[in-house]
Amino acid sequence: MQESEMHEEHEALPEVEALLEAMTEELELLFERRELDRERLIPVGIHTGGVWVAQALRERLGLEEPLATLDIGFWRDDFGHKGLPDGGQGSQLPDIENRDLLLVDDVLMSGRTVRAALNELFDYGRPRRVLLACLVELPGRELPVQPDALGANLALAPGKRIKLEGPGNLRLTLVDTGEVTA
Repeated sequence: MQESEMHEEHEALPEVEALLEAMTEELELLFERRELDRERLIPVGIHTGGVWVAQALRERLGLEEPLATLDIGFWRDDFGHKGLPDGGQGSQLPDIENRDLLLVDDVLMSGRTVRAALNELFDYGRPRRVLLACLVELPGRELPVQPDALGANLALAPGKRIKLEGPGNLRLTLVDTGEVTA
């Protein structure tokens, strides 16, 4: 895993292309080491940024299965606090029973999005194996979730978050959360 880098507002964030290249290399090694049949591997992107990253990885890795998508809004454990999501995208999944899945998200922080995605996946069936790939990992893990492939491990100043902009030209931006820090 890569060393964590602190990013302030004035610093440039990593280029998405470089992160995708690193993830592709890491996944290629993982597929070889685990003897995965890439013809049967289903890429699954978590809406919204994870779908964009999953599509880019699908193309780079030459995966044949169509891209599957997850809208985890109803599986989140915080909808009681934030309310139900507006205008969800809906999930598009093929039969996942006993299949290998590559679950992809843009930013991994608390682990709660991945937990919600796993809950939804298992409502659709029992996959043989689920690999996790994330473009960026941030501090703040609340659940024991670890990516199998990672673009970068970053640390941000308090009150800052990362956002992936797309779908065309993917780029990372720094967003002020408005949280006041002592």
